[in-house]
Amino acid sequence: MLKELFSILRGDTPMNDISENFNEMLRLVQQMCLEASSIYWGKESSKEEQEALYKKDVHVNKLERTIRKQLVTHLTAPGNTADAPYGLLMMSLVKDVERLGDYAKNLQEVSNLFEGNRPTHPLVDELRNIAEHVENLVREASDTFVKSDTQRAWKLTQEGRDVSKQCKAFVGKLAASDLPASSAVPMVMGARFYKRIDSHFLNLISSVIMPLHKLDYYDEKAAPTP
Repeated sequence: MLKELFSILRGDTPMNDISENFNEMLRLVQQMCLEASSIYWGKESSKEEQEALYKKDVHVNKLERTIRKQLVTHLTAPGNTADAPYGLLMMSLVKDVERLGDYAKNLQEVSNLFEGNRPTHPLVDELRNIAEHVENLVREASDTFVKSDTQRAWKLTQEGRDVSKQCKAFVGKLAASDLPASSAVPMVMGARFYKRIDSHFLNLISSVIMPLHKLDYYDEKAAPTP
């Protein structure tokens, strides 16, 4: 269905404007997630730079509302009812992308809970490894989506599922660790937000490999044979 959606979006129709707005949303949240991750790990940032991330989120929210209005206008016009399934698909994708902006903000805010430098501890190294995998997904998901690369989508999905499981196990390890609350609290929150960023990018690329009614579900049995 994604290929059919792209053929509509790239055509000379009002849906092309929707495509441009969606691509802008995706570009912005990709930037936000990577910037927030850098700040979470201690990158020095000015007040102006941190406020810039919030301004991007405001822009993302405006784009979401614009796309919703454009879709409703297009789908209620005579002769466009056949595009309804693609409109539903775009509505779902737009919501996932909008949520990514919120989680990027959350991740940046959590960085303020650390007292000084990040501690030296094996669990810090494990969380950094999780962060690097999520950052890789953030960088690759957009291109995979645009190119409808099913093989790459399945690979990223499996990697993303593994990261999600790792995040869940990490929280348990952290609860049993000797780290002080001043370090453990921002780390457990960071792990949760990385997990949510991971999940919503996986929702996006699920549209490459799943039919509409299975969107956001990653059925391993449906994976192509290598």
